[in-house]
Amino acid sequence: MKNNQILKRIALVSVSALTLTFACKDQFLEVAPTGSLAEAQLSSKAGVEGALIGAYAQLAGKGYTRLAAANNWVWGSIRGGESNKGTDPGDYSNINLMQRYEIPANDGDLNGTWQAKFEGVARANAVINLANGSKALSATDKTRIIAEARFLRGIYYFELKKLFNSVPYVDETVGYGKGIEKVANTEAFWDKIEADFGFAYTNLPATSSSAGRANKWAAQAFLGKALLYQGKFADARSKFTDVITNGVTTNGKKYGLVPKFADIFNAVNDNNEEAVFAIQSAMNTGSTNNANGFDDLNYPYNTGADGPGNCCGFFQPSFSMANAYRTVGGLPILTETAGAPDYNLAANAVKHDYGINSSAAFTEDAGPLDPRIDHTIGRRGIQYLDWIEHPGANWIRKQDYAGPYSPKKYVYYKSQENSLTDGSSWTRGYATMNYNIMRFADVLLMAAEAEVEAGSLAKALEYVNLVRARAANKAGFVTKGGVAEANYDIALYTSFADKTAATRAVRMERLLELATEGHRFFDLVRWGIDVPTLNAYLTHEAKILVTKFGGATYQATDKYLPIPQQQIDIQGTSVLKQNPGY
Repeated sequence: MKNNQILKRIALVSVSALTLTFACKDQFLEVAPTGSLAEAQLSSKAGVEGALIGAYAQLAGKGYTRLAAANNWVWGSIRGGESNKGTDPGDYSNINLMQRYEIPANDGDLNGTWQAKFEGVARANAVINLANGSKALSATDKTRIIAEARFLRGIYYFELKKLFNSVPYVDETVGYGKGIEKVANTEAFWDKIEADFGFAYTNLPATSSSAGRANKWAAQAFLGKALLYQGKFADARSKFTDVITNGVTTNGKKYGLVPKFADIFNAVNDNNEEAVFAIQSAMNTGSTNNANGFDDLNYPYNTGADGPGNCCGFFQPSFSMANAYRTVGGLPILTETAGAPDYNLAANAVKHDYGINSSAAFTEDAGPLDPRIDHTIGRRGIQYLDWIEHPGANWIRKQDYAGPYSPKKYVYYKSQENSLTDGSSWTRGYATMNYNIMRFADVLLMAAEAEVEAGSLAKALEYVNLVRARAANKAGFVTKGGVAEANYDIALYTSFADKTAATRAVRMERLLELATEGHRFFDLVRWGIDVPTLNAYLTHEAKILVTKFGGATYQATDKYLPIPQQQIDIQGTSVLKQNPGY
């Protein structure tokens, strides 16, 4: 079983529900609301630690929308072209507009995402104020708690920066009655994010008895990522080098890659050497929200006892995503024709069963493929974890609308049902594996980017090949009866000819390695290639899924979401300014 004491077994406390009560002359008239906590309780060591756990808990977007969690399955992966909404047109229909880059400013899930991120900010700020005001904490505990809270605040604001770009920046000194309602949105807060991660790096320990907590090396890795996003490549390179050379997990494991790719997405391996920082998940806590409630729709459809979840057919990988796994000589196809990737050419496209009933004969693709395809995408005829071979259309809700593929990462195994899942709610699909907000392969590939910018192509090659070597481990291939399920062919790069070749290889490796983990859209935006890449994606997908993508286009102003109209209505246009294009 999982050994993640900090966020697995402690009741999660919602700071937003905590009410401070103060004495006055008419105390007998003041009755604290049920479930509220007095100031003395909150300022105790247990109270401050409980509030901190509440700040961690909000990483899952609790209480607002499935789209608010830091896995960014819609904002990062669907909008990044790795997957489409899936299912049918009528279910969760507002995502239809999101995947077409037509989201209106008054969308409820957009507003819920904004609220959830700022709920995280509010909880982190509350923890800082509680710690500063507590007389029950040792100096060591006070510093560590504030550092954890600032790390979390850094993550919440990093998310807001990626999603909205311009938001109000509110720290622990600004609250109700102190001008919070007058804080305007601004683009200028990268320095605040850097400061929070920097403080956390300086003041957090390297290890802890609680595996789910942030440590100094997670802070250093996120600081490197924040620098990379700003194009501060030399500074980012320094941080990543430090993490790669010296970093350890909170439970004391030297950072590294787990031997088999599939082991990353298996609950029995949570908090392994690759986990830099993760949303912790738990079962039997009294609420399935403490499992992966943000992911409960993202399973094959109508599987019955033969497959996981049984609902709801969302988050179906795209044709383009599958095609990206085609290899030639063991390497990915990096060339383009007229701005469109050559892996989408008919000669390279992965064979699929679109339009073919499960009862009809189908022969799988025989060409060479990167083995990560069958850890990432559920394809007909390929073993689906330890369930059955994917049956095709029978597990797809509406194939002519969403295509033939199913999600596969972060799906639980048959052998884990009811032991590492929480089936106490409306669906069996509450897995209790952690979601890695950042894992070591991500760090290696970000470091490779920074090395390319520094002209260190040999070091970038080393980092990319480390990731590819793990993927090439034959012991980790998808098999049935000991035989590989497809013609897997993956090789290491021998060299990068120049900076352009290295850049293409690193960017492609991020797609292949991190697909459907919520990073792709933000990568495309920071690389400045979002417009051509996403329009090429839309053009390709619309050739098959006309109803879903016909007529859709992506514009430069789509790189940031609109400021929710509900928030502008509350604050007023003199405080919150709408993003361009909305």
